[in-house]
Amino acid sequence: MLRKISKQTYLLLIILIIASFFRLYNLSGTNSAPPGLYPDEAINGNNASEALNTGEFKVFYPENNGREGLFINIQAVSIKIFGNTPLALRLPSAIIGILTVLGIYLFCAALFNNASIGLLSAFFTAISFWHINFSRIGFRAIMAPFFLVWALYLLISAIKRNDTVNKSLNADHPSWLLAAFGGLAYGAGFYTYIAYRATPLLILIIFLVYWFKNNRRQEVLEVFRIFALFTFIAILPLAAYFVQNPQDFIGHASQLSISNSASPLKDLGGNILKTAGMFNFSGDTNWRHNFSGKPELYWPVGITFLFGIFYGLKNLLQKTNREFILLFSWIIIAAIPVVISNEGMPHALRSILMIPPVFILAGAGAFKMYELLINKIPGFYHRHDKLVKNAFILICALLITQAYNYYFVQWGNNPNVEYGFRQSYVDIGEMLNTLPKETMKYVVVEKSDVMVRGIPMPAQTVMFITDTFTIKKQAEKNIHYLLPGQEKDRSENNALFFYLK
Repeated sequence: MLRKISKQTYLLLIILIIASFFRLYNLSGTNSAPPGLYPDEAINGNNASEALNTGEFKVFYPENNGREGLFINIQAVSIKIFGNTPLALRLPSAIIGILTVLGIYLFCAALFNNASIGLLSAFFTAISFWHINFSRIGFRAIMAPFFLVWALYLLISAIKRNDTVNKSLNADHPSWLLAAFGGLAYGAGFYTYIAYRATPLLILIIFLVYWFKNNRRQEVLEVFRIFALFTFIAILPLAAYFVQNPQDFIGHASQLSISNSASPLKDLGGNILKTAGMFNFSGDTNWRHNFSGKPELYWPVGITFLFGIFYGLKNLLQKTNREFILLFSWIIIAAIPVVISNEGMPHALRSILMIPPVFILAGAGAFKMYELLINKIPGFYHRHDKLVKNAFILICALLITQAYNYYFVQWGNNPNVEYGFRQSYVDIGEMLNTLPKETMKYVVVEKSDVMVRGIPMPAQTVMFITDTFTIKKQAEKNIHYLLPGQEKDRSENNALFFYLK
């Protein structure tokens, strides 16, 4: 006989459907959102295509200031299925984004033993412009919150399972398996984004919290030993690469550090204020990262986030729910790589690891606000339960409608977004694909700060769309890349020239 599905499971499925819609709808096609294909996305695709052709998949791709290889290798599988299209590069992000929403629910349920907070947190993440946007772009950073939230869910589940199970059952209890998978997930996170390297501090804090609040310290220690062992196994290939190539360990981050500033302490203070203010006041101004200048949180969610902070601090002062230490620590630790950088502050992309704790605090704040409202009016809910439920559904529907309008209509149709994602580069690539192979075609690329194999970065988009990343492919398709001024030396009859600016 089939087990009856709980109300929480139904609600979670609805939230995952909403998350899937916002991450998969209109992801490809002529009016896709986002449009175009930014060169930083395209070089991932070019490295992935080359790996497919050569069979040489790397743990680290040093070009374009260096990128950990896991996401690129996943994109290679997508390219194998969908070809050299923006969809192939962005679909893995969308899937990872959906699974992150699920992970946030599970993590909340494990942390607080409260499915309602988990559902609210997952819902706020599902409709968040901040998370929707990066779930639809082919950047590896989207994997950082995914791996961290799943790793912490598995780790905390392993610790709590040891708490609740009789010692005589421990031999058959799978807490060690949860810790092992948690360690593998946590280790995989180091293949995602350089900001992830600050997170061992968070793991240490989690260990200390559960060590001091738990009577079975030996079992907590055993869980962390297993977690650490499998983390080490997961990161070993990347660590071996960095031992052999130490210059790639820091890479571009050292160039952006406030230590290079004339007044580092002043810049640090300013960066902290800008980062704290981006949630409710003034957000990232980069159109690829955000609706330029708008807060990262829609104002109702921003209010519940602030209330969640107040509620969490009150719990810590009263020592009633120490789990909030983990959320506050998570936000502070994830903010460290952000505030010590001096590029594009506030920076929504570099702050991506803050997404889970921010929306969990918003979920906790919304739940507590609801509880206070019900308790302040005794008997109100029982007399007007249908009214309360209908009001809740209406608020959720309005939030969903606002999220759709904000992302797909206002942001998606803004000309700044089309330029930001270099739609014109995609248009040139698609035009080149329609021309006869016999026609000599030259793409003249304006110089940029970053060069890839002697060609400026902007060429990466055209190279991906035309599948001409390598010299061999360029010769096969008669598409060649030049620097400004070099076209004067080319005098072939019927040669066509295209300019990337």
